[in-house]
Amino acid sequence: MASPAVAGGKRLAAARGAWVCFQDEAGQTLRPPKGKTWARRGHTPVVAVSGKGSGRISIAGLLCLKPGHRGRLMWRTRLHRGRTGERDSFSEDDYIAFLDQTHQRLAAPIVLCWDNLNTHISVRMRTLIAARDWLTVVRLPAYAPDLNPTEGVWSWIKRGIANTAIHRVDHLANLVKQRLRACQQQTNLIAGFLAQTGMTIEPEPP
Repeated sequence: MASPAVAGGKRLAAARGAWVCFQDEAGQTLRPPKGKTWARRGHTPVVAVSGKGSGRISIAGLLCLKPGHRGRLMWRTRLHRGRTGERDSFSEDDYIAFLDQTHQRLAAPIVLCWDNLNTHISVRMRTLIAARDWLTVVRLPAYAPDLNPTEGVWSWIKRGIANTAIHRVDHLANLVKQRLRACQQQTNLIAGFLAQTGMTIEPEPP
C-alpha cells in the first residue's frame, strides 16, 4: 500500500491534470550482471571480460503515468570515464534540465515522486524546484524501493545485458541505451512495473 504522501500526490495529480513521475537512478560498470543460463552438465559458462579500461554509466529515469494515457519512460545517461576531477553522479543542474525537458514533452504539470538522495534535497535543488510552478515534489518513504516502479526498469535492463562481455564504456553505453529504447516502446511492460508495486494511479473517489 502506498504511503499517505504518495496518496496525497495522486489526489493532487488528478486535481491538476498532472502526470505522476517516479524518478530513480541506477549505474552499471564494465563488469556484466550475472544471469542464469543453460550449459552442459559439468561445464560452467564463462564470460570473458578483458579487465582493461575503466568507467561506468549512470542512468536517471522517469516513469511517467497518468490515468487514460499510456505510460512513458524518460531517461538520461551520463558516462564516467574515470578522468581526474570528473563528477561521478548527476548534479542538481542535470536533474532540473531533465525535468524541464520532460515537462516540455508531456506538456502538463508534473508530480515528482523520488527518494531522499542528497542531491534531491539540497538547498540548490529546493530553490530550483520552487522556481517551477508546474512541479510538485513528493518524497518517497526512506528504504522503500518497492514503492518506486522505476526500480523495475533497472531489473529489466540488467537481465537483458546479463553475461555479456563488455569491451569498453562506449560499448556499455550503447547496450544500455538499446535496452532503454526497447523499454520505451513496450506500454504493457511499463504498466507492469507499476503493478509490481501494488499501487494504482487511478483518482480516488471524493
